[in-house]
Amino acid sequence: MTDVLILGAGLVGTTLATALAAHGLTSIVVDPADPAAILAPGHDGRASAVASASHRMLDAIGVGARLAGEGNPIRSIRVSDGLAPGKLDFVPDEDDGALGTMYENRTLRRALHAAASELPHVDLRMQRRAVSIDRGPAGVTATLDDGAVVKARLLVAAEGRRSPTREAAGINVARWQYDHVAMIATFNHEHPHGDCAYEIFYPAGPFAILPLKDDERGHRSALVWTVDAKDAPGMLKLSDRAWLAEAEKRMGGFLGALGPVSPRTSYPLGFHHAARLTAERLVLVGDAGHGIHPIAGQGLNLGFRDVAALVEVLVEGKRLGLDVGDAELLKRYERWRGLDTLMVAGATDTLTRLFGVPGKAASAVRRFGISAVDSIAPLKARFMAEARGESGDRPKLLTGVLA
Repeated sequence: MTDVLILGAGLVGTTLATALAAHGLTSIVVDPADPAAILAPGHDGRASAVASASHRMLDAIGVGARLAGEGNPIRSIRVSDGLAPGKLDFVPDEDDGALGTMYENRTLRRALHAAASELPHVDLRMQRRAVSIDRGPAGVTATLDDGAVVKARLLVAAEGRRSPTREAAGINVARWQYDHVAMIATFNHEHPHGDCAYEIFYPAGPFAILPLKDDERGHRSALVWTVDAKDAPGMLKLSDRAWLAEAEKRMGGFLGALGPVSPRTSYPLGFHHAARLTAERLVLVGDAGHGIHPIAGQGLNLGFRDVAALVEVLVEGKRLGLDVGDAELLKRYERWRGLDTLMVAGATDTLTRLFGVPGKAASAVRRFGISAVDSIAPLKARFMAEARGESGDRPKLLTGVLA
């Protein structure tokens, strides 16, 4: 019997398997995706900011070395309300290092998949799905679509926002849509980005420019552009040239001439938060448990914090001779992660609504608030600690130490 059965081989699920293996725990990872498709060299425009604390975990479990030279550091963040005067700059002391690192998602997927594939404690079952699952006092039994029967002490759902395992377990979810769509792409530009991430707020939502590593065509950034849902179809039908011209207007032209641009993708924005993160021999991690607005770029990092906390709980439990599916261990994980995920979700939802209020008066209030925070050093330091993932009760993995 394996220790953990993980449903979902995305970024969070594969990280969990690799982190468990680093501590001697075994796992089976089941996912219906074709590796040839998700690991293909073509870039789909998606990129993620990995906070410095999350990166310490990747380093500790042996994935960081595979990412060496592939990302671009985020050395500062600039926040503004449109292009109006007033800004908020987060620039850490040089000794504190970068706030995080930007990676293309395909780079993260390939590094994690390669690491997991080489570990004897990880059994990757790609292009497979569980057709039946039985959770009981003695463990978890799952039948896969190829007829294989696997047994584990704990089931982890890492299947994303529409987790069928969460639904089957009867876990209620609070959810709502923002009536906004995020358009995502990467683009080349004339002037260097200076390792700075820009968050420009418009009534329709944030316009985020995130620094990527230069390629053979020059300087490059990722763009997460939020628009009203009713405007998205028209925006997505624009030619690359027209779309980039609209993007240049919204950024004020500070990056110079733009283009070329990667294939553009989009997805509707919503919020969801599971009422519980555990059930009998079941744990939810990543988007299966919580989904937030990308306003602060914390979605993936919340999933990585889930991984770090769960691994620590399970490793300490096993050292004490406990079953990794023990209800008390799972309660500890839920207490540890429940409040943090709820607070981050609430903060991002509040920011989304605050910056979405239209009108000159609301904009003036926001600019005043931005300028005020910019002048208060302790408050800025608190925000930077949040961006790094270094606030609160951190699991050992987020400090770079194995649990």
